[in-house]
Amino acid sequence: MASAQTTYQDQTKLHQIVQSISAQNIEQDITKLVGFGTRHTLSDTQSETRGIGAARRWIKSEFDAISKQCGDCLEVYYQSQVIEGEKRIPNATEVVSVIAIQRGVSDPNRYVLMSGDIDSRVSDVMDFTSNSPGANDNATGVAGTLEAARVLSQYKFNGSIVYAALAGEEQGLFGGKILAENAQKDGWRLKAVLNNDMIGNIAGINGVINNSSARVFAEGTRVTETEKEATTRRFTGGEVDSPSRNLARYIDWIADRYIPNLDTMVIYRLDRFGRGGHHRPFNDLGYPAVRIMETNENYNRQHQDLRSEHGIEYGDTLAGVNFPYVAKLTSLNAASLASMAWAPSPPAKVQISGAVQASTTLGWQASNKQQNPQLAGYKIYWRYTDAPQWQYSKYVGDVTEYTLENVVIDNYFFGVASVSKDGFESPVVFPGTAGSFGE
Repeated sequence: MASAQTTYQDQTKLHQIVQSISAQNIEQDITKLVGFGTRHTLSDTQSETRGIGAARRWIKSEFDAISKQCGDCLEVYYQSQVIEGEKRIPNATEVVSVIAIQRGVSDPNRYVLMSGDIDSRVSDVMDFTSNSPGANDNATGVAGTLEAARVLSQYKFNGSIVYAALAGEEQGLFGGKILAENAQKDGWRLKAVLNNDMIGNIAGINGVINNSSARVFAEGTRVTETEKEATTRRFTGGEVDSPSRNLARYIDWIADRYIPNLDTMVIYRLDRFGRGGHHRPFNDLGYPAVRIMETNENYNRQHQDLRSEHGIEYGDTLAGVNFPYVAKLTSLNAASLASMAWAPSPPAKVQISGAVQASTTLGWQASNKQQNPQLAGYKIYWRYTDAPQWQYSKYVGDVTEYTLENVVIDNYFFGVASVSKDGFESPVVFPGTAGSFGE
């Protein structure tokens, strides 16, 4: 929870965005996606009414319609690659995702991204003909991404927002791999990936029914860390301050401030035990990426053939989706994306010093004013080393170095955020390579 000793400026526009998310639109989209029968990666691509081909063409038509409503403000395209020789894709198969980009007005090469997965499956991961509704897993993520695009496309942002309906997740995270690799190749300054995978179930296998919490899974130390960087981190910390973790803290704060009746649990782990998601390919390349999902899963409704046994209904059907809850988590995504896209780019090259002193000094690189004309200055955050969320903050203005007098470096973790003239803030950046969000 946000402490009274941190300050922030409430944003009317974020409240408006949250209130604009429609559970009715989301229900219609999930119902449409379920109606394709199966969306298995290896399913029919020619039919207009069944299979993943029909599903992705419909998703693209929805993004195209959204773009038309905002004066062609979205760049909508298919992103594909032929995959073969894999355990779950043995024969040559075109894995096709649908991408929509809303370009930023001043910093178009800085991106934040929201994703959901198109494909579905039943008990046998290679069964591409049986009915596989995939209502919660993961029509909810795709429907949420479409609805976020509908709402956010009515605004203009400094940075770019990407809306991605990714394919091939159940067969090996292929859509995410393709997008992440292309982002790296094209030099995207990708600051945040919000992967939404199962955001609609409120009745858990554990008997808990709860619509007021959600989980944000966030990996710690970057997998791309070098041996030299690991040595530095050993002495300076940063294990719990990777950019993914500070992205998760940012989302947690958005929930506290803007989403009524929602408490987010930040889970210090890449994903659930033995499970995976489409944020991982981005983490694999060092990008800040998290998984947003329901708190209480029902495994009878995941990866199951449609059937009834001993009075238990198995299968991922519409009956297992709570549409207002999907809307709630969609609004969390939309507010987080908007806040980051309106904020200046996170500070780069943040450094810290203060050994054997009574004070702590932080420094950072001056932001590019052409890319960030909205920049007002910077805010320093700090917290006790065992505290999950930032506890203290101080706005220090448009400077590139500041000393906190009588705040001893050894007793806290520190970070720096960029602040816009309207009070929008970037995620907090922990000093050194361990916490860097990049240039």
